[in-house]
Amino acid sequence: MPNDDHSPARLSRRSALSLIAVTAAGGTLIPRQAFAQEAGTNADTAGLLPGADVCVITPEVTEGPYYFDPALERQDVTEGRPGVRTQVRLQVVDAQCKPMAGARVDIWHADATGIYSGYANQPGGIDTTGQTFMRGTQMTGENGVAEFTTVYPGWYRGRTTHIHFKVFLDETNVLTGQLFFPDALSEFIYLNVAPYSDRKEQRDTINSTDGIAAQATRASFAYVKELADAYLVAMIIGVDPNAGSGGVSRGPPPGGSGSGDSRSLVPGVSG
Repeated sequence: MPNDDHSPARLSRRSALSLIAVTAAGGTLIPRQAFAQEAGTNADTAGLLPGADVCVITPEVTEGPYYFDPALERQDVTEGRPGVRTQVRLQVVDAQCKPMAGARVDIWHADATGIYSGYANQPGGIDTTGQTFMRGTQMTGENGVAEFTTVYPGWYRGRTTHIHFKVFLDETNVLTGQLFFPDALSEFIYLNVAPYSDRKEQRDTINSTDGIAAQATRASFAYVKELADAYLVAMIIGVDPNAGSGGVSRGPPPGGSGSGDSRSLVPGVSG
């Protein structure tokens, strides 16, 4: 990381938050990321979607190697594991800004130490077979919103900070995507907050050097707001319910190999 006055290592929590509207490339995020955080999950949809550009279709990206369905419909996915409390709010809309009620939304991500549940042979030889932390399902309400309680994701080698998601409109029409975080805030948390800061190694990938983040485009960068006891992470997911399904490579796990496919609501990309 660059060692200057603007380096994340030198940022205070407040300074890091002041930079969250800036992408890795230096440009400001498009307005769609800011809207969902300004209203509660029961707010009028018009308040969430005031501009036409919020209705762009969210790009499909790789599922990754660590997906499985634990059949757990729940809002709190932490199972008591430590980390910075984070509320994830996802609103599913179509290209005409119509909220998609009754859609199934799955999320999964690494815990604060960069480990996924349910898999063996992870970095350091860690085996979490049979565990289900940081995984869950919610159904969208009338305003198309699904909300989860989790912790800020940790990092692992080869990837920037992210949360995976799937949106199921039915059994075959599925959008697979990833949600990305501001690097400045991630770096502050990783350097200053336990258990993130307990790790001795430094992360090797940030938003600007992550190929999957580049494929996802700025449409997949979340808006983040500081609440009294948590961060609110919000993103609008645009889906095309009339699009055909396409295959998407899962990609290899860190330090290993894997393969598979998923179905999408938009043309698939591999990664």
